[in-house]
Amino acid sequence: MAEIATNTRVARVDMTPMVDLGFLLITFFMFTTTFSLPNMMKLNMPDIIDRNKTVFPEIGESNSLNLILGKDNRIFWHQKNYKDLNTAHLIEVNYGTALRQLILQKRKYSKKSENFTVIIRATDDANYKNAVDALDEMLITNQQRYVLADITPKEKQVYEAKLKP
Repeated sequence: MAEIATNTRVARVDMTPMVDLGFLLITFFMFTTTFSLPNMMKLNMPDIIDRNKTVFPEIGESNSLNLILGKDNRIFWHQKNYKDLNTAHLIEVNYGTALRQLILQKRKYSKKSENFTVIIRATDDANYKNAVDALDEMLITNQQRYVLADITPKEKQVYEAKLKP
């Protein structure tokens, strides 16, 4: 207990129990507080493979969907060969249900739905949220085969031409 020691001139209060109580309270609050957990997204990565012994499935134009993430939360798609690609083939779609329906429809009408692959390509103008939204759509639509790839020079040229008024 705190006691007052009286000498001839000085009254002194023993603060040791108060310090102990303070440390007990600090310890209690540290153990009972929930710290914010980092938000993580599971990204499935392929196993290490031997390219000489593995047969890769054929991915043609109808068996793939190319998504181009652009600026101002815009997303474009195409299913054309890079040589034949022009601004008419680059079609804009909205995030959310429109993109979800597009993925499901293209997978349904592909030649081999088990080999259907979505190729996600981000431009320099795209932001991180756009990439996460596109990956979320892969999870929601249960799309097992998707790739994060760099945008090709031809796609970048057509994308920039599409944005010009």
